[in-house]
Amino acid sequence: MAEKFVINGGKKLEGTIEVMGSKNSALPILAATILTKEPCIISNVPLIEDVLKMISILEKMGAKVEWVEEKKIKIQCENINPAKISNDLLGHFRGAVLLWGALLARFDKFQSAAPGGCVIGARPLDTHFDAFMQMGANVAQRGKIFYFSKSPESIKGEREVALDEFSVTATENILLFASSLPQRTVLKIADQDYQVQELAKVLKKMGAKIKTGLHEFEIQGVENLKGFNHSLIADPIEAGTFILAALATRGEVLVKNVERNYLSLFLKKLKAFGANLEFPDEKSVKVLPSPKLVVDKIQSMPYPGMHTDLQPVFGVLSTQTKGATLIHDPLYEGRLKYLEELNKMGADIIFCDPHRAIVNGPTHLHGVEIPSLDLRAGASLIIAGLVAQGTTTINNAYQVDRGYEKIEERLQKLGADIRRI
Repeated sequence: MAEKFVINGGKKLEGTIEVMGSKNSALPILAATILTKEPCIISNVPLIEDVLKMISILEKMGAKVEWVEEKKIKIQCENINPAKISNDLLGHFRGAVLLWGALLARFDKFQSAAPGGCVIGARPLDTHFDAFMQMGANVAQRGKIFYFSKSPESIKGEREVALDEFSVTATENILLFASSLPQRTVLKIADQDYQVQELAKVLKKMGAKIKTGLHEFEIQGVENLKGFNHSLIADPIEAGTFILAALATRGEVLVKNVERNYLSLFLKKLKAFGANLEFPDEKSVKVLPSPKLVVDKIQSMPYPGMHTDLQPVFGVLSTQTKGATLIHDPLYEGRLKYLEELNKMGADIIFCDPHRAIVNGPTHLHGVEIPSLDLRAGASLIIAGLVAQGTTTINNAYQVDRGYEKIEERLQKLGADIRRI
């Protein structure tokens, strides 16, 4: 039977919470271990479903995996076989797409099922395929299986690759692929969010030469990349989630391990909205009760804009602030589905189109039984349950477990009445 969260809401969050390692940084860096036969050590690894699945896929292909400490792992991909890739695991999370760039770098051909993940819109894979083909690789599809191949001649020579859109994972895939080619590649229309920057740091440690421009990377790869030792940054999305949760419940919470450099616009907007925030040190944000909070507009944009992953939590916060809030997510047409669940809880939300909605607040939310539609929607609905009066049951806890480690235990330490059943 699938696990669910049961929340008795109406309590303010109070206390201190620490942010765990970054999920979105862990996945491409785990994929980077494929690029070398030498040992790679990754610290501050979040113990969440997507990360554990990626590690399991590497193991099934023949990687040697050793947990040095609870959150420190040593991986050596000296003898891996892409024919042993687990298509079943691939189908469970979107991050598996990052294996493609690394495997193309290491092998002349392999095949793979389509990755799964959150249902938040079309999220086509065409950008990845187009980029790989610009690099000289070949991609074919037969049924539900994709076939990737390259030859020494097809990938020879300098390349200029322009992505069709600001895709985080397509940017990472080309960084992974190009870093192992002994030639110069210029990648344009590149995303440069925190996880991309972290991957670039690791690839430099491995020996690749990478220069960063305005949404552009110049990569000079090398054939024999080295192993690396890297500690993952704390998760900016998790930090933002807890900051918004404290504001929504009108609590007083100290959030530690906050990568404020990657949350500049987020924090600037909160201050402009009237959030009462203090910054005790470079890595902490203290959230204080903010009675004059007014959120007028939230629009998701590529980095350095507002993260689409934080938009759903803003939607919940907007139900508790005065006036109308425009929520606009031009990136994914399915990202606003969680707002339908908020309406079931008593919110006053009008849908303009698949990308825009108006939230009228404040409203009194009440507990209901609702599904966890995807990772970020699930986290936002937990916060809605914390705000609501009565009991809220959120089904499919697995979706939240994909990105947040033991979220119920950590919220309990802040005084939340939440349990997993």
